[in-house]
Amino acid sequence: MSLKIGIAGPVGSGKTSLIESMTNSLKHKYSLAIVTNDIYTTEDANYLKRTLDLDENRIIGVETGGCPHTAIRDDISMNQKAVEELEEKYNPDIIFVESGGDNLSATFSYELIDYYMYIIDTAQGADIPRKKGAGLLFSDLLVINKTDLAVYVGVDLDNMKNDVANNRKNKPSVFISNKDEQSLQKVINWIEAIL
Repeated sequence: MSLKIGIAGPVGSGKTSLIESMTNSLKHKYSLAIVTNDIYTTEDANYLKRTLDLDENRIIGVETGGCPHTAIRDDISMNQKAVEELEEKYNPDIIFVESGGDNLSATFSYELIDYYMYIIDTAQGADIPRKKGAGLLFSDLLVINKTDLAVYVGVDLDNMKNDVANNRKNKPSVFISNKDEQSLQKVINWIEAIL
């Protein structure tokens, strides 16, 4: 059975680019596959098929036709079908399941995935950790992305780290920038620890 890792977060938080970076880091050690979700397009899947050195048949784009979190939490049948197809054909070590961009309440059904990470980014504002939301509170890993932009949008990273620590309690979180491979390694380490 594949390890299924969900990836949720608002539009523009960097979910697809994080999957791209993680795949590039992990593909030499593990067999991988990807499911992406969008409402009326397979744009993210098409992008990954163009940019990744991965058999494009290992990447499936799901058009949900409705609210993104519905397809990852309430009626998971479309995603489950895609995951089962990939498991049957390739038996990958890891399947990433990317949600469509959604709000702070997005969560995954554990009938679909084994673990999930929730992505926010500093450019969306420092107040997100204080405003909480189910994804931020309950995800298995919180990823705060685009730390390199904090200085340009007036976000104090130390304050944001305190807010995350206060609201996440003992659940893990990482602050990363896709431009910094060392920070991305924190996400890779988390994945390898749960394999």
